[in-house]
Amino acid sequence: MIDQLNKIFDHRIRLGIMSALMVNEEVSFNFLKELLNVTDGNLASHIKPLEEAKFIKVTKSFIGKKPNTTYSISKTGEKHFRNHLDALEEMIRQAKQG
Repeated sequence: MIDQLNKIFDHRIRLGIMSALMVNEEVSFNFLKELLNVTDGNLASHIKPLEEAKFIKVTKSFIGKKPNTTYSISKTGEKHFRNHLDALEEMIRQAKQG
């Protein structure tokens, strides 16, 4: 069961990003930063591997003259994250029985 866990979700910040995106259609960079209590650089460094894996979609725009970046989960990201959560749940079930 442990071999079905996705290593990209091992870090609490990436786990938090994916969790927020599972329950929101889209979220802003600032929302994630406040939710996860991280710095700009820390958040950006954790978003990058999720974006490279095509697990999240990034939309950049401007509100007035201010840049605005929002994120949403991709179908691939949702599938992989659900598989990860299912594997965790199965590990917990097996641990209870043992």
